[in-house]
Amino acid sequence: MGRVLSVRELEVRAGARLLLSPVSFQVSPGDKVGLVGRNGAGKTTMTRILAGEGQPAGGQVTRTGKIGYLPQDPKTGDLDQLARDRILSARGLDGILRRMETYSAQMADAETHDKAMASYARAEAELIAAGGYAAEAEAARIAANLGLPDRVLGQPLHTLSGGQRRRVELARILFSDADSLLLDEPTNHLDADSIVWLRGFLQSYPGAVVMISHDTGLLEQTVNKVFHLDANRAELDVYSMGWKRYLQQRETDEKRRKRERVNAERKAEQLLTQAAKMGAKATKAAAAHSMARRAERLLAGVEGERAQDRVARIRFPEPLACGKTPLTAADLSKSYGSLEVFTAVDLAIDKGSKVIVIGLNGAGKTTLLRILAGVEQPDTGEVIAGHGLRIGYFAQEHDTIDTARTVLENMVSASPNLNDTDVRKILGSFLFTGDDVDKPARVLSGGEKTRLSLAMLVVSGANVLLLDEPTNNLDPASRAEVLEAIRTYAGAVVLVTHDDGAAEALDPDRVLILPDGVEDLWSAEYAELISLA
Repeated sequence: MGRVLSVRELEVRAGARLLLSPVSFQVSPGDKVGLVGRNGAGKTTMTRILAGEGQPAGGQVTRTGKIGYLPQDPKTGDLDQLARDRILSARGLDGILRRMETYSAQMADAETHDKAMASYARAEAELIAAGGYAAEAEAARIAANLGLPDRVLGQPLHTLSGGQRRRVELARILFSDADSLLLDEPTNHLDADSIVWLRGFLQSYPGAVVMISHDTGLLEQTVNKVFHLDANRAELDVYSMGWKRYLQQRETDEKRRKRERVNAERKAEQLLTQAAKMGAKATKAAAAHSMARRAERLLAGVEGERAQDRVARIRFPEPLACGKTPLTAADLSKSYGSLEVFTAVDLAIDKGSKVIVIGLNGAGKTTLLRILAGVEQPDTGEVIAGHGLRIGYFAQEHDTIDTARTVLENMVSASPNLNDTDVRKILGSFLFTGDDVDKPARVLSGGEKTRLSLAMLVVSGANVLLLDEPTNNLDPASRAEVLEAIRTYAGAVVLVTHDDGAAEALDPDRVLILPDGVEDLWSAEYAELISLA
């Protein structure tokens, strides 16, 4: 097979805003492309278009072969489906196996035995043609390497955490036998072992890969091309080289552009000075006008370059006054059907205390935060609000955002005491300016949703922050801002994270270990468990 993706004059917009000027490129088998650029530059939007899930403003994308696409927040269809069946459905095996189960049951009945036996044989032949029992074992092996053991595969999707569901989708796509993979932040919700395994998988994968990732280790180990989406110029710079060489080359290119910019500005200044002198004389007005236009053109060519990549200025709110222990939880337990998530968890959050929650994937960390936030009810026990409690909740899946509302409407609902001007000013510091504030929240990228969720926290006046993976989907500069905000916040924090930098910034005094609910003083040994969990 030649190319798997052929892109001609592709133009990408978000509403009226140009994200990408028309660009043409090809992706062939064996190309491992890292798609990079700052949050909000349009990486997710462009990937959705490449996958055929979104429409470009102009141009066309030609796809050859089967494409496996992992969106940033996959919305799976039937949540009653078993995790194993969801993965097997990538090759249509789930239906065959279900039919075989039905026929197997019918064979026990004398009346239907012969007919069921013939049907079973036909279904088994279909299964063998589709890779057979080996394919089922392969799916289980991929799942296990992504931290989804057999007991999780046997559960319906609605009983899984958001992180587990996302790993089921990743397993499904890696199992799908696709000719090309489009992966948007594939390492989100993966532990250290799974990330190492994924690197190996992508290195030996024979097809094409286009991947958005902030995991520089993954990019360094796997990519042989880099597409840099420059938000300032709305252009795609294509580098046919590995990650380390790309970083050096990009620095060289930036220095060159800076020199060009300085020269253009100097020339433009000279032209404008000359034009001002000549413009005073009526006889030379036309020449002066022409010079001014030339200066304008020179500056227009570098205008986009001048804007530095902006970063959201994030500072959490000055906490409202509260009592000595604003939040207490007693004897909490939670189960989904026969699956027990955790039992008998007690927790007392004192004013200004810093607590980190650790545990393996599926241990109930997100569920606990949802219960503390009042989003979900425990099966037993209760959450007790102390004097003056004001909770600020950052949800891993951005559940606090109403996707039917605009960016501005979400902010207004989070801060009823602020006037329109103040709300817009705060949104501006989170890089939502002009028409951005009128965008419906459902079209935001993962990084933009993270910024909006954080902006809603900033205006909340919260004195207890519940933060579930607050650094996911963020570029390095924005992540640094969030870490600084965590470091300097004066209120209490309960943090769930895989990011050891976030744990370090929090400098916790206590740790809660799930699913057992054991509390302990924080120590360096626990720091090592963060990225492993």
